[in-house]
Amino acid sequence: MNIQIFGTKKCNDTKKAERFFKERGIKYQFVDMKEKGMSKGEFTAVATSNGGMENLLDENCKDRDTLFLIKYLAEDAKLEKILENPQVLKTPVVRNGKQSTIGYQPDVWKKWE
Repeated sequence: MNIQIFGTKKCNDTKKAERFFKERGIKYQFVDMKEKGMSKGEFTAVATSNGGMENLLDENCKDRDTLFLIKYLAEDAKLEKILENPQVLKTPVVRNGKQSTIGYQPDVWKKWE
């Protein structure tokens, strides 16, 4: 397994995801989205495997103005704006190769083992 956890240090679900993999002795790479974020390729792969980029947007994020703007941009401009503002994404995003999940989903991760 090649696990990547994209999230923030303050996100409780991200902390729970890290604990899930730690408890099972599964190595993972943590990517702090406040510092680095996702590449265009990573984001596109995650969006594709989870039903589109709208499913990654967090309706309860603190930056509602940016979220509102993103919803009304043209498709090609949406991607750039999301990558510039990763705080509008649901966390954690957990990747295992081509598979990925959004949010805390231990039932799915157990099937990866």
